[in-house]
Amino acid sequence: MKRLYRFVWNSSTVLLSVTYETLETSLYWCIYVLKVTHNILYSMVKTLKPEEDAYGQEIWAYYQGRDISEVVERDDGYVDPSVSGPKIYFSEYEEWAPYQRLAMDSVKGRVLDVGCGAGRHSLFLQEKGFDVHGIDNSPLAVKVSKLRGLKIAKVISIEDINFKPNSFDAIIMMGNNFGLFGSYEKARKLLRKFHEMTSKKGLIIAETVDPYKTDNPDHLEYHQHNKERGRMGGQVRIRIRFRKYVGRWFDYLMVSKGEMKKILKGTGWKVRDFIDSENAQYIAIIEKTS
Repeated sequence: MKRLYRFVWNSSTVLLSVTYETLETSLYWCIYVLKVTHNILYSMVKTLKPEEDAYGQEIWAYYQGRDISEVVERDDGYVDPSVSGPKIYFSEYEEWAPYQRLAMDSVKGRVLDVGCGAGRHSLFLQEKGFDVHGIDNSPLAVKVSKLRGLKIAKVISIEDINFKPNSFDAIIMMGNNFGLFGSYEKARKLLRKFHEMTSKKGLIIAETVDPYKTDNPDHLEYHQHNKERGRMGGQVRIRIRFRKYVGRWFDYLMVSKGEMKKILKGTGWKVRDFIDSENAQYIAIIEKTS
């Protein structure tokens, strides 16, 4: 007996003809259809539209030689314009802070650069002979990184990372990209995935900011409000604005050293070393516990 399943999403229609003889087969195909439909809908939601890629648009504009600034908007209305934003994404090794240069000494083997942006870290490591894969959820950022010479760069968000076991020896999350974990729960889930796709002695080299090292009353009030809502103090919800382009809202996680250790516990990872800066930023060299 044949059954025709029809799923409609906006103007798109998904059709699947299923032949089954038993109840078990019927259930199997029902689950399969649901998974197929979920993946289609999920990919439609996750793909950035050109007008939503504000981050990529600013990188593209800077790459073309325009003098621009970056605007970060928080969900409480706080706006933080940054003139150094786009410029720093193109900075050379010699321009990096000492603690950032020091962190590169821990990189080894096959490297995954999570949130590669315009490719500043990937390009440096590639020049040093490392096998580097860069990923970013911004199509324009990936385009620019390739134009600048990065051999392997793909449009993949951190949520969609799905590499085979033992694919990498080091995962770098520079430029405060530990924040891309987004939340406590999401961080622990992704850390377990990172554990599977790295080698036995794999490392994560992640930069972040201790959000509590501030006396800004707006930030302190936001931390308190977060805790009242059951969120981590440094879990900010932000979006990027550039000219007429407005990015999607997303969660960005900043943590203290103690909070980072708590997140790592039970995920197969632990902090080997902390590399401090002269301010609230720091880098963690994270190794496997087993």
